[in-house]
Amino acid sequence: MAWFTDDFNRFFKDLAKNNHKEWFDANRKRYEASVKQPFHAFVLEVIRRVHAVDKRVHIEPKDAIFRINRDIRFSNDKTPYKLHCAAIVSPEGRKDHGAPGIYVQLGPEHVAIYGGSYMPARDEVQRIRERIAGDLKWFKKLREAPDFVRLFGEVQGERNKIIPADLKAAAAKEPVLYNKQFYYGHELPSRLVTDPKLADIVLEHYHAMRPMNEFLLGRG
Repeated sequence: MAWFTDDFNRFFKDLAKNNHKEWFDANRKRYEASVKQPFHAFVLEVIRRVHAVDKRVHIEPKDAIFRINRDIRFSNDKTPYKLHCAAIVSPEGRKDHGAPGIYVQLGPEHVAIYGGSYMPARDEVQRIRERIAGDLKWFKKLREAPDFVRLFGEVQGERNKIIPADLKAAAAKEPVLYNKQFYYGHELPSRLVTDPKLADIVLEHYHAMRPMNEFLLGRG
């Protein structure tokens, strides 16, 4: 049985044309039934499966799921609602955007699954760089693992033009050391939202990213 009906994506397509509070309030029951409640159940299942292999992940869906309301304080786009659902399953959930976990976003544009460290603090960037530089061979093995390459391709992220002098020799061998973000992901067709195997697909990606996540945490 699928986690979501066709109305999940249809709701967001309709919202895109009517992105204002009046329309949302008039369609709140539809949102609750077709979007919020099934997404909560889906995230609970992902948490349950992740917890089975990583006991540090002991959170509730509310700790993982992002609000549908957009933060418009510093944005020129004043539309109040996001056009997707998203959650981070990790030990701290959405409170920590730097800690490697699995990020899942569902909507009519795509199914997006990401891992790694997206917004690490400056001191954590340095620690990650030191981990990579301290074991270039193991890092290379992780990023060239067949499942990692098949599903994610490579480690992505914005880069600095300058890095500490003591890392330059290692960076000549491994340019990812210039990164200030260390994430990886896969965007899949939006039709998979209604696939009964969606949770299996997400967990396939989780198991492929987990060794790299653990390495970035200093545990791999």
